[in-house]
This record gives sequence, C-alpha cells and structure tokens, in this order.
Amino acid sequence: MELITDIALFLVGLVLIVKGADWLTDGAASIARRFGIPTLVIGLTIVAIGTSAPEFVVSMLGAIHKSPDIAIGNVVGSNIFNILGMMGATALISPILLTRGNVMRDLPIMNLAVGALFVMLADTILDEEATLNYLSRAEGLILLCFFTIYMYYTFWLAKKEKKKKNANDNDNEIKDKQHNLWFSVLIFLVGLGCLIEGGELMVDGASGIARSLGVSDAIIALTIVSIGTSAPELATSIAAARKGDNAMAVGNVVGSVVFNTLLILGASSLVYPLPMKGITYIDLSVEMGAALLFWLFSYIGRKRFIITRLEGAIMVLLQIGYYVWLVINK
Repeated sequence: MELITDIALFLVGLVLIVKGADWLTDGAASIARRFGIPTLVIGLTIVAIGTSAPEFVVSMLGAIHKSPDIAIGNVVGSNIFNILGMMGATALISPILLTRGNVMRDLPIMNLAVGALFVMLADTILDEEATLNYLSRAEGLILLCFFTIYMYYTFWLAKKEKKKKNANDNDNEIKDKQHNLWFSVLIFLVGLGCLIEGGELMVDGASGIARSLGVSDAIIALTIVSIGTSAPELATSIAAARKGDNAMAVGNVVGSVVFNTLLILGASSLVYPLPMKGITYIDLSVEMGAALLFWLFSYIGRKRFIITRLEGAIMVLLQIGYYVWLVINK
C-alpha cells in the first residue's frame, strides 16, 4: 500500500512540474513581452530555463532536503537520457542534420561542461588524501560563473546572427501566447506553485519508492526521476523532429545539458555541498561517453554533419543497456 501511495505521489508531482513549467514559461514570456523585453531575450532565457525548470526544482529540493543522490542523479541521469535516449529516438524518427555551428561550437561546449563536472567530482582520483567525492560551494560558484559566460556568449552570438539574417522566427509563436497582464501574472504564479509543490511530491515519492523497493535514491534519480523531469525536452525534440526542425531538436538537448550541469548543479551545491554517494564514476563516465559519442557520430564517414537512423538506434540501445546495468548492479 505504501508503494502505491509513493508511486501516486511521484506521478502527481510529475504532472504538476510538467504543467507548471509550461504555465510559468507562458506567463513569464507574456509578462516580459508587455514590458518590451525583446523576443530574442525571452527565447534565450525564459523559454530555455522553463524547459529545464523540472530538473532545477527537483535538484534544488534534493539539496535542501540533503539528498545529494537525488540532486546529482537527476542531472546526470537527465543528461544521459537527453543525449542517448532523446537524440537517439529523434534520429530514429528522422536523421538529424547538424549545422557546422552545432559541431564546431555547441557540441564542444556541451562536452566541456560535462567534462568539468567529472573533474570537480573526481576528488579521490586527483587527491590521494581525499576520502569523499563531492561538489563544494566553491565549485558550484565556478559552475555558475561558467554559466554566466555561456549565456553572455549565447546572447552575443544570437544578436550577431540576427543582424545577419535580419529576421526573428519566434515572434509569431510568442505573440500567440501573449495574454492579459493580470492573467499572465496569475498563470506565472500558478505555474511556480505547481513546480514547487510538484517537485516536493516527486522527491518524496521517489525516495519512498526507493525505500519500498530496497534500492538507493541514486538509481531512482538516474532512471524514473531523470526521465520524468526530461519530459518537456523530450516533447519538444520529438515535435521538432516531426517538423524537420533539426536545429530546434539539437539546440534543445545541448542547451538542456549545459543548463543542467552549470546552472542547476551550480545553484544546488550553493544550497548544500553535494557528496557523491550512490552516484559512481561509471555513471559520470557514461555521461561523458554519451556526450563524446554524439559529437563523434556527427563526423564519422561522411561529408555532411548528420546523425543517421542506425546511429540513433545505437544510442537508444546504449541507453537501454545502461538502465539494465543499473538494475543489475545497483
């Protein structure tokens, strides 16, 4: 009976954070538009952060509740699922054609972010006297500094490309979502409340499921929690693939991984230093390997930068294999 209750709490929390992220993003974008904030800024900040809001809330609450495996596992698991599961499934629907900018700029940045996290959590490897791997407040501050630099660079690059193209493709979409100011404030606040309450329920439910099944918080965070919090990104990437919008699908995943690693873990570790307990070097290595594989697949054996259906199938199989390994070994 207790297990059923925990599953119900988890599912209710999942629904609340997914809908809350949607409402918060719509409300914030509409408010920003009414105050004359450029569409470019809205797209790069509010909309991008909105899709990562579930991961942010769950990891922050994990830190507040002093459950570091939830905080770290949610991010690491989401990153692995975003790259292998999400990009693999997207490529199966339609081969992903990457731009030169994706391959030469975006994917290297994603790999650097994931690599930086691995180094920061490798205390026992880099220091023989260290007895515990953890993400300190100082390291969290460094991640947030990297995030600030990344956002500045992204704004600069977007403005440069906008001037070159002299167009803004997002205007119509955001105008369609513009509401009355008071209604916008209302749905923003409702969305924020759903995110907070949904995150609480999801973390409590996930921890309860772990206890009932006799498994660690880490395996729950790396699997069902990370898949659940990645729901907005998954929906966006699948929809983009069906429309043939490869840039949106790739940008969604790369942006999510960078946000998760730099912003979410950076902020969470400021709240509470995050020791790595149930999360292992194997999990971090799978995350790094997934990011590197995605980058390498864009180069292999062709003149164009493309992820084929075969490569997508390999990525999905690797995702499934990782989950099987988790169940057997953790």
